[in-house]
Amino acid sequence: MRVAAIQMNSGPDVSANLALADRLLAEAADDACMLAVLPENFALMPENATDKAKHAEQPGKGPIQEFLADAARRHKLWIVAGSMPLVSPEIATARVYGACPVYNPDGDARALYRKIHLFDVDLVDRQESYRESRSMYPGDELVTVSTPCGRIGLSICYDLRFPEMFRRLVDDGATIFTVPAAFTVTTGKAHWHILLRARAIENLAYVIAAGQYGQHPDHRSTFGHSLICDPWGRILAERADGNAVVSADIDPELPAKLRREFPALANRKLK
Repeated sequence: MRVAAIQMNSGPDVSANLALADRLLAEAADDACMLAVLPENFALMPENATDKAKHAEQPGKGPIQEFLADAARRHKLWIVAGSMPLVSPEIATARVYGACPVYNPDGDARALYRKIHLFDVDLVDRQESYRESRSMYPGDELVTVSTPCGRIGLSICYDLRFPEMFRRLVDDGATIFTVPAAFTVTTGKAHWHILLRARAIENLAYVIAAGQYGQHPDHRSTFGHSLICDPWGRILAERADGNAVVSADIDPELPAKLRREFPALANRKLK
């Protein structure tokens, strides 16, 4: 089964971002992909993080979600929709959820994950500081969803650094992890490939990582390098930069086969 990671350079114009996403999803469908993963903030990379509140939608309502449902139907794709702003209990203070909805080829919403780990980090040597908690509200629920490609464990960007989360997704049946992201260039160069391959290897699961790349209106520079990794840690496909479809064939039976032959998960002593 063929799957795709969609790489984008999103900006503050939602309509332009959705048009780009639609073109890339069409490419994925033309490449016989069954499933496509959009990057974090695919619909909006604003000049100011608090601008996300202006475009925050209620679950199941709004132009971004309408676009996703329609695109899934038109392109006959499972879409893991990166992240988009949804209203939170603190929407009055401009804090939103970073949420990842999942749609099947009939355009039905099948899952919704809200980003749990928020990127509050100071990179002193680089004079970079990030405070997602100022404009975002954390989720608190792990989410998996069954697809023809396997059971997907949903995550978003900074979640990648918390291996205990991925082990719990495996305990819930995940054989694929999706990692939509907007990794900074600094952290991407240092850790992106290592962390993605580690999550694949230690859990014997596929990883589909869809990233933002390039410069954005808020002066952030993102790393790109969207990739697909197999359960043995091998990178099957990768693209460093550019708006692109990164696709590869996966075997839905391989995670279970490897978990039988190399039973590291079954041999766990500390749970």
